[in-house]
Amino acid sequence: MSDFHQTGLITTLHRLGVPSLGRLEAELKHHARERPVSLVLPCLYTEIHGAGLKRIREVLQEVSYLHQIVVSVSGTEEREDFDAVRKFFKGMPEVHCLWGSGPTVGELLGRLAESGLAREPDGKGRAVWLGTGYALARGETESLVYHDCDVLTYDREFLARLCFPVVHPNLDYEFCKGYYGRATERLHGRVTRLFVTPLVRALKHTLGSLPLLEFLDSFRYPLAGEFAIKESLARQVRIPSDWGLEIGVMSEVFRNSSPRRVCQVELCDNYDHKHQDLSPGDPSRGLHRMVIDIAQSLFRNLASVGVQFDAGFLNTLSTAYLRLAQDTVGAYSDEAVINGLRFDQHDEEMMVETFTAGLRAAGLDFVRNPMRASLIPNWHRVTAAVPEFLTDLRYAVEVDRRS
Repeated sequence: MSDFHQTGLITTLHRLGVPSLGRLEAELKHHARERPVSLVLPCLYTEIHGAGLKRIREVLQEVSYLHQIVVSVSGTEEREDFDAVRKFFKGMPEVHCLWGSGPTVGELLGRLAESGLAREPDGKGRAVWLGTGYALARGETESLVYHDCDVLTYDREFLARLCFPVVHPNLDYEFCKGYYGRATERLHGRVTRLFVTPLVRALKHTLGSLPLLEFLDSFRYPLAGEFAIKESLARQVRIPSDWGLEIGVMSEVFRNSSPRRVCQVELCDNYDHKHQDLSPGDPSRGLHRMVIDIAQSLFRNLASVGVQFDAGFLNTLSTAYLRLAQDTVGAYSDEAVINGLRFDQHDEEMMVETFTAGLRAAGLDFVRNPMRASLIPNWHRVTAAVPEFLTDLRYAVEVDRRS
């Protein structure tokens, strides 16, 4: 039987029946005339050399319903690197490349800092934020869609299904999160299945049922980098600048929207992209760093709804998480056996131990300094502090394009 089961607080839109790409794209093209949609691609300049972005470029050349594509480039201060990205996308209509780590945009960010708004470090979070700002500055979009630039299994249906719930007027969701399967000859999605899901459920066991935890537990793949959002909501959400981006965005959506206006959509049968190293001995790198940032993002949002953190609570939470995660390893071992997949139980247990260490480090750091936030101000706050910022951002992109 096809999976059409609805769970949790949000609507799940499954991938059922025979694929109907032609129908999806025809309806998107029709509705996007009155409800323009912008695609924002947070892009490391090095990704132009990867197979994922080359595939994405080929697919996007066949898509006709997007109003504009904003490529928000991060990870380089060298002009030739940015020019290489521009050259990579040359010939594609309505593609705007934004050099977030370049001197022109850097001058604008310096003005924000002078106005009392912290200048966040270069990275994916800031690239998403700047790409959003540029799309808003152009004033020509109703919905914004985001996905990563390393997707190896990208196709037109993937994008159409992500856009459809926020563009189609009969659905009209304010926020849509993508999800998909993550398996090849082995199971992937390590941080989601061995850290985020067991951690959220350990928090529910420890704290009881909190609306935010129930909301987060409703998502089948909470760390997916693919989401779509209405323009009005995009102006309100604060975006984390670190690996807590996805959890932070969903927490902001929970705060600013109703779960009835939120959905998740199945994008494809299976998904693959580049994989991070575990880095068990170095908490500043890889998945180890990722789980620390995710845990701190979650702790900040829980503290904002009244949860108190101290050493005793962290000890209880760490123990509850470890037990749940170990049980989860056993469940996934059985999953692998029945499907004939490779499964290294020792490797999975090593990941759980590393994630437990990351969880404790995140908790202790949060207790020491709970007010150290890594949220970039939302666009309402930015335009209140510097009313001309969006206009100047649009001009900065034009300057970088001409120079």
